Amino acid sequence: MRLVALLLLPTLLNGQTPPATSAPAAPTPVAAPVRPVYRGFGLAVPYSEFTARARALALPGAPPLVCNTSRRTAQLMECGLAIRDPADSVRYYLGAFVLEGRVALLSFGDSGGTALVERVQRDLTGRYGRAHTVKIGSWEWRFGREVVRLTWRGRGAARWIYIALWDDDVMARIGRYAKKRTAR
Repeated sequence: MRLVALLLLPTLLNGQTPPATSAPAAPTPVAAPVRPVYRGFGLAVPYSEFTARARALALPGAPPLVCNTSRRTAQLMECGLAIRDPADSVRYYLGAFVLEGRVALLSFGDSGGTALVERVQRDLTGRYGRAHTVKIGSWEWRFGREVVRLTWRGRGAARWIYIALWDDDVMARIGRYAKKRTAR
């Protein structure tokens, strides 16, 4: 058996050497642009995908997902419900604007104390890196034309936070559905 292995060794090694004229290496694929996702919700997803995820995370006993169509057009809807993320049991009020059948804006709202603000700041910094301070009480992360913004306000020991995700290009399209006011 050893003799057979020794006789076959040059043949096996020859099969492992690359041919003298090998094809050029394939170009390194370009990474797809980063799209911000928060708690499994992302921008530009279809309405049906958004509603399925939202209903799956709905708080038991809370009002169901409600979506209101704009008075001016069926192309714009506002949706909302209370959710609980099963990964860490965090509760949020989830709001979304759906434009032309796709999620255009997401908003996660919560209330608590200063510990809530600090926890959310750590969470978002861990997810998206260092933030850009927009103004007092507002941090922002940009991914091309898509934005994640954390805003917090307080009175006494109470704090309210909102995490919003939106796409500047999609939000600009809302203007075509808004009736322009005429000057008097």
